Amino acid sequence: MTDFDLDEFLARPLIARVATNGPTVRPTWYLWEDGAFWILTGPWARLTAKVRADPAVALVVDEGDIATGLIRQVIARGKAEELPFDVARGRRLLVRYLGADESRWDRRFRSYLHDDPIEKGTIWLRIRPERIAAKDISYTV
Repeated sequence: MTDFDLDEFLARPLIARVATNGPTVRPTWYLWEDGAFWILTGPWARLTAKVRADPAVALVVDEGDIATGLIRQVIARGKAEELPFDVARGRRLLVRYLGADESRWDRRFRSYLHDDPIEKGTIWLRIRPERIAAKDISYTV
């Protein structure tokens, strides 16, 4: 179910909140690509251990502006799966949030693209939604 263009909305550099069993909620950057959410993570984040223990997750991406009355949300549920990190997808994710000029990025973000992902433990969590709903619940100010 969608009340607006899902791909256009999810292409924006918004923050996703991922809920795991526990319950815990983590804000995260994501890439919406090939009908799935891609989240860059590794052993430095508790999210990795949480989804290894139980891969069922819920994810919310939303925006709200009380000045304009714009409120839109995407809610997805599915299972997170670990996949090897690839630099090309990593660059696409980071460019969305940090801009195209890699020289201006904080060193820790550049390191995702230049350090050995196996040595560092960098992986992708891919969440291919089993259920997804996009709703526009905006109102007139």
